[in-house]
Amino acid sequence: MDAKEYSLASMSSNTLHMSKDYYKILGVEKGASQDEIKKAFRKVAHQYHPDKKDGDEVKFKEANEAYQVLSDEKKRASYDRFGSSGSNPFGGQQHAGFGGFGQGGASFDFGDIDLGDIFGSGFGGGRRAQRKGEDLQTRITLSFKESVFGVTKSINLEHMVMCDTCEGSGAKDKTKVKTCSHCEGRGKVQSQMMGIFTTVTECPRCLGRGNVPQESCSRCNGSGVMRKKETVEVTIPSGIQHGDTLRVKGKGNAIENGIAGDLFIQIMVEPDKVFKRRGLDLIVERTLKISEAVLGTQQHLTLLDGKDIEFSVPEGTRDGTTLRIRNKGIEAGSTKGDILVLVSIEVPKKLSKKQRELFENMQKEGL
Repeated sequence: MDAKEYSLASMSSNTLHMSKDYYKILGVEKGASQDEIKKAFRKVAHQYHPDKKDGDEVKFKEANEAYQVLSDEKKRASYDRFGSSGSNPFGGQQHAGFGGFGQGGASFDFGDIDLGDIFGSGFGGGRRAQRKGEDLQTRITLSFKESVFGVTKSINLEHMVMCDTCEGSGAKDKTKVKTCSHCEGRGKVQSQMMGIFTTVTECPRCLGRGNVPQESCSRCNGSGVMRKKETVEVTIPSGIQHGDTLRVKGKGNAIENGIAGDLFIQIMVEPDKVFKRRGLDLIVERTLKISEAVLGTQQHLTLLDGKDIEFSVPEGTRDGTTLRIRNKGIEAGSTKGDILVLVSIEVPKKLSKKQRELFENMQKEGL
């Protein structure tokens, strides 16, 4: 997100809060419990946080100001007593969370509310997300038959893996470490955000460990990872479709003091000369002669596994009819599709003399 510069205006102690309805700002009733006030503040602070795309710095400060008063029993009692008359029940003195916007940034006191819960782990107290390496993508092409029955494929990768010399520690001797000078062994560093918040983040030098190797590993130069060519065996499940994506966990790029990314495999399926698919159903087109459609016939079909089956075409089958051969389609778990035979009837362009006589007789018979 683009950095934003926020103007922090100074505020007079006589207009800090008494002209504002703190209950209305937080959206609670006057008799709201402390738990209700806390929940309301979480909601409003999350909505108006200035670091969000649609945030509102002014409303965010007002919400904090309201919370500072209503979450403190003594301040709340004084506020309830003096109401919105404009007088300052605190003797004209600014209290933590009310002022300080004009001199050196705001002094916000969020009590026992964890900012990490509201805005994410970038704020102090939030749970640090585990570092994860970069994901990788590749593409493989399957035959139609392979996509139907499944197959095992070998994929050649060149990716980052844990250093096999230092086992990812980055140290020549992982038992010999020294305190990180950047964070002084704390594993975290502080920085100012927008001149308002003090944020606590993972130390970029020791990656949160608080110490660094005395001497770096010569194989990986202290990075803990190295580039390696590797062949990965991937099991492609039966019934996979063109455009599907498989994820192989941990086969992306490795990263120091974290977990490896994942490998995403996009599936491309070559068309078959005989079959198409619709979900778990296999579709085949079959052209019949007029006599076969009228009188009915037995037809043969070779399946993808090489087996031959026979199916019946009933008398009087019309052009465009779909015949269903049950449980001969694609299998996925306990479910199996069907084969759908799309029937078209061939009309001869040329007739022999005998054929013409037969059709003329049929015509005379009203057929």
